[in-house]
Amino acid sequence: MIKKGKIPGNPAFLVTDNPEAPSIQIAARYNVPSKILDWKSYSKKEEYHRDLLKFLQEISPDLIVACGYMRILKPEIIQAFPNRIINIHPSLLPSFAGLHAQKQAFEYGVKIAGCTAHFVDEGVDSGPIILQGVVKIEEGMTERELTLAILKEEHKILPLAVKYFCEDRLSIKDRKVSIL
Repeated sequence: MIKKGKIPGNPAFLVTDNPEAPSIQIAARYNVPSKILDWKSYSKKEEYHRDLLKFLQEISPDLIVACGYMRILKPEIIQAFPNRIINIHPSLLPSFAGLHAQKQAFEYGVKIAGCTAHFVDEGVDSGPIILQGVVKIEEGMTERELTLAILKEEHKILPLAVKYFCEDRLSIKDRKVSIL
């Protein structure tokens, strides 16, 4: 969407904790530099988070998109970039926060599921909600089909949330995000 001019911004850097992430090849294709901070190579979590914070402060991004990032960010990182970190989560928050959200929804028997683009705060999937995408759970739908349907919605709402941020159209008051 950025390349097509639909999002007024430029990806400055890809930072990943997964050396096998497909996003590394995608970033290379678009000449976006990337850095791998493999958390497995650190003996202490604190060292990993210290290096991540140091690097983020060096590149000073306007926005951090925690897409596919499966770690809880330390408060120091969140405080350094308040309301500048967006995450996508595969449930209609506040329901089914944390890991395995699609499985939780499927096992619980909800009739609708979906995904949420939200700002990251110091809780787990508890930040102010920007957008949500809904998936109706059809009779006979498998957990895998639900996961794929939610992923399709994620691909719609995350770029839209980023677009609104880049256009300075998001306002937060008392945890509520308004789109201007």
